[in-house]
Amino acid sequence: MTYGIRMMIWAGLTFAMMNVAVKLLPGIPSAEIVFFRAMVSLVLSAYFVRRKRISFFGNNKRVLLLRGLFGTTALMLFFYTIQVLPLASAMVIHYLSPIFTALIAHFFLKERLKLNQIFFFIVSFAGIVLMKGFDERLDWIDVIAGIGAALLSGGAYNCIRRLKFSEDSHVIILYFPMVAFPITLVYTLLGPGWVTPNLNELGLLLLIGVLTQIAQYFLTRAYQSEMANKVAAVSNLGVIYALAVGYFLFSETYSVLTIVGMLMVVSGVIFNVLFKSKTTVTSSGS
Repeated sequence: MTYGIRMMIWAGLTFAMMNVAVKLLPGIPSAEIVFFRAMVSLVLSAYFVRRKRISFFGNNKRVLLLRGLFGTTALMLFFYTIQVLPLASAMVIHYLSPIFTALIAHFFLKERLKLNQIFFFIVSFAGIVLMKGFDERLDWIDVIAGIGAALLSGGAYNCIRRLKFSEDSHVIILYFPMVAFPITLVYTLLGPGWVTPNLNELGLLLLIGVLTQIAQYFLTRAYQSEMANKVAAVSNLGVIYALAVGYFLFSETYSVLTIVGMLMVVSGVIFNVLFKSKTTVTSSGS
């Protein structure tokens, strides 16, 4: 197992714990959750950047800002879907991000894309349609929000790969709260309105900030170390965790056909990665 894959596994586990905390905050707007997460992350990230005595603003500022914008919008949409959809459903929809990561990498990073991979992409999207068709809890607006989060995450992941050789990982992480903090503050005050959290909610909000700071480090190191397609798909292991937590903590159950749809989504992504890895090995050996 490579270093990048190990980093992505740790990132997935940490993000899964964060998702549970978000699910426990149904009364707090998703933008406000992102705001608190950004506040904690900004303090911690600035400390580590200052400790390493490197520039706060990095070298490739345009891509760093894009990474922050993509990440902020994606997280707001993703937290929203966690709040309104069953946990496993929200996570499965978000796991379409490896597909968008691969598509964006094909067009902007010139990574090769084969016909077989396109077929696997179609299988995954068909799984989403099947999930929606057999689960009345899934509204199309919420599903589209989840797909939008996955698309924007794919953009953020590819930005991280573009920054592989030009930026320190702590600077890449710092740019997320630098962008997210002002955007979510203004959006919360002008949009859905501010909801003052109680002590328990405040504790969860701060915990989300700490967990995601740790997960972001693992995630950034993973994408700096491996091919975008290969690393992104490892996060699909979190579906099993989400199903278990959703069942035991939130009494979430699913029909057989809904689970089949989930398996189609995950299988489409996994087979895409396996095919991509096989193609890479064959090309290297020829």
